[in-house]
Amino acid sequence: MQPVFADYVTNLADFKQNTESVLEQAQTAAVVILVHNKPSTYLIPATEYEDLLERLEDYELGLLVTERAVEKPRAIEVSIDDL
Repeated sequence: MQPVFADYVTNLADFKQNTESVLEQAQTAAVVILVHNKPSTYLIPATEYEDLLERLEDYELGLLVTERAVEKPRAIEVSIDDL
């Protein structure tokens, strides 16, 4: 069985029967829905999703900074007044 990275586990049949209950749990903790005993879908609280997106954006910006730092020796210094 694959590792499961969630606080709550349910299967598809239980999710269909108890959708409201499962969604309620997903508002405060991660829930994984299993299909044939394999993770199919993860439900996470909206705040965690937003935090993940923010972290991803920060990571991508960090990569951009690293890429551009390599180009700095070729940069030409100018005064803001010259612009």
